Amino acid sequence: MFLNSPGGMSRRGYGAGILGGGGSGVAKIELSRVDRFAGTMILFWPFAWAVTLSANRHDIPMEEYILALISGFLGACLLHRCGGCIWNDIIDMDLDAQVERTKHRPLPDGRITVPQALVFLSIHVALLFAMARYLNPTAWVYAFLTIVPLTGMYPFMKRITYLPQVWLGITLNTPVLIASTIFAKQTPQAAFLLAFGGWCWTMWYDTIYGSQDKIDDIKAGVKSIVLLLASHARLALFFFSSAMTLCLLATGILNGAGLAYFLVAVGGGGSLLARDLVGVDLDDPKSCLTAFQRNGFTIGPVIFVGCLLDYLL
Repeated sequence: MFLNSPGGMSRRGYGAGILGGGGSGVAKIELSRVDRFAGTMILFWPFAWAVTLSANRHDIPMEEYILALISGFLGACLLHRCGGCIWNDIIDMDLDAQVERTKHRPLPDGRITVPQALVFLSIHVALLFAMARYLNPTAWVYAFLTIVPLTGMYPFMKRITYLPQVWLGITLNTPVLIASTIFAKQTPQAAFLLAFGGWCWTMWYDTIYGSQDKIDDIKAGVKSIVLLLASHARLALFFFSSAMTLCLLATGILNGAGLAYFLVAVGGGGSLLARDLVGVDLDDPKSCLTAFQRNGFTIGPVIFVGCLLDYLL
């Protein structure tokens, strides 16, 4: 991302010292959610869409485009682990201990201490900034905003507002602006439109994801858009999915995209969103988790394929 950015299982005793800094190596894998890859992918896909559209717009050679794409994937892995997981778990360990799905994560479970987690976090942040040093000034500013204030403040949002997802959506979609300025010094209008579409997508899938914990969240006093929306959650999902699809459509028009983009990215992506809007059971945690994972492994990739076909053709 910067060359151009769920529940743990209780395992004890083996793999100590694999990743350094004290604590079980297996626990650190759990802490960084390496085994839960959907979260990394939903962070990566908006970057991938944006960098592909930008490469197409600026006639970037395949080799340079692939390097930017690989860098974005590595950045997404690091940012998801350090911000979305490690830092979030440090701040939320008291709340996680009160939620059935999260009470066996390494920090509330006591398998990793806060100082050990901070050392592990520092390694990830250092790697992110090492990658960011190759960016042009505009992209570097977007990268800094993503890594420090936006990611750093997110865990506190659920304590002061029922809309932490609003902040999360901004955090996860500033990489769209990074990707859109890798090959150019200025940020095009279409990039802000695509970033807003990505924000709507974040609101969509995190509303579904958060529906898993709504009963425990009430008990723990955690604020969430799911609790704020209550019985209106599906109506909100309709708005978010529709707005995202319209943003994809408008972004394609502004970029002068071809037929493949509109058929696959807009038509295919919109159809998959519509399927889950009808099919997800917001009162069934298993259904919510399955629908959430489809965003990382189905919806995001389909939209990417549409962007990629447009670039190749």
